[in-house]
Amino acid sequence: MVVTLRARKLRRGGRIRWAMKSIFAVLSVIISLLLPSLPWARGVELLGAGATFPYPLYSKMFYEYWQLTGVKVNYQAIGSGGGIRQLVNMTVDFGGSDAFMSDEEFAKAPAKILHIPTCLGAVVLSYNLPGDPKLKFTPELVASIFLGKIARWSDEKIAKVNPEVNLPNIPIAVVHRSDGSGTTFVFTDYVSKVNPEWKSKVGRGKAVNWPVGLGAKGNPGVAGLIKQLPGAIGYIELVYALQNRMPVASIRNKKARFVQPGAASTRSAADIPLPGDTRISLTDTDAPEGYPISSFTWLLVYQEQAYKKRSMEKARELVKLLWWMTHEAQRYAGELHYGGLPEEAVEKAEKVVRSITYNGTLIHK
Repeated sequence: MVVTLRARKLRRGGRIRWAMKSIFAVLSVIISLLLPSLPWARGVELLGAGATFPYPLYSKMFYEYWQLTGVKVNYQAIGSGGGIRQLVNMTVDFGGSDAFMSDEEFAKAPAKILHIPTCLGAVVLSYNLPGDPKLKFTPELVASIFLGKIARWSDEKIAKVNPEVNLPNIPIAVVHRSDGSGTTFVFTDYVSKVNPEWKSKVGRGKAVNWPVGLGAKGNPGVAGLIKQLPGAIGYIELVYALQNRMPVASIRNKKARFVQPGAASTRSAADIPLPGDTRISLTDTDAPEGYPISSFTWLLVYQEQAYKKRSMEKARELVKLLWWMTHEAQRYAGELHYGGLPEEAVEKAEKVVRSITYNGTLIHK
């Protein structure tokens, strides 16, 4: 009797172990089938560096993309100059820049580099005055202040454009970028277009010899210094001003309209014919409703992706990211006060992305 009961228990235990093995086997098959589609299964990481101008938007986009696909994008906001430099040195998968590369910079690159616009941004003038008044500036005022020709806020030239504002009799403290910057390129490009003296004495560039002022690193650094220094004025990307609750000035555009910077007026700046490679300056735009200190910001990549032992998988994931950013991810631009890409810009971006190759074969099909 004891032997019979022991035998039954052994048989029952064997059946349980067999059932458990079967269940684990089925689960293993199911997991192996599902893993390729799960967002955390990819393990691909893309590395980028460059402009601080679009960093708030890129942070949102890259987080959402990781949630959607499992592809991590590590972006270092080190300034447009640094982004171009690291791409030329082939230490990143893509560079970010608010300034399109010049022909001279192209000549120094080891291979052909493409520009993919991702959004539009506004460079705004923000200031630190009692009561945060709403100011208006003409192109002449902007140039005169940053040339150091207008030194006090009570100057009659500022008062004439802002008769409703009680301007304090305090010195103007100009704040500018100290690092190589696409934001600086956009601002100096604008002032060079509207003021011959600035064009001849200072010019445009990611870094220039400033006639007056104090330097700070990055958009966050400039914003922080403006907030700390009474009487300060400086140029920063619109998002940084809004995030820090800083006042911004309206600027008179080419059509003699004082335009307040915002997502709509920034996007309107691109309502002009665009070149196929998208390398275009939008400052002092001809668009009637356009904010005059607006610019595309670009991601820069090599057209031929088979370099430095890069895998086809990484190249394919980069192309997928670029396509997503110029299409589905555009919905995040307006939320964060950037200008979304107009239809023509999207069409031009599509053609550029479709031209990317791996060993001469088109990646996007």
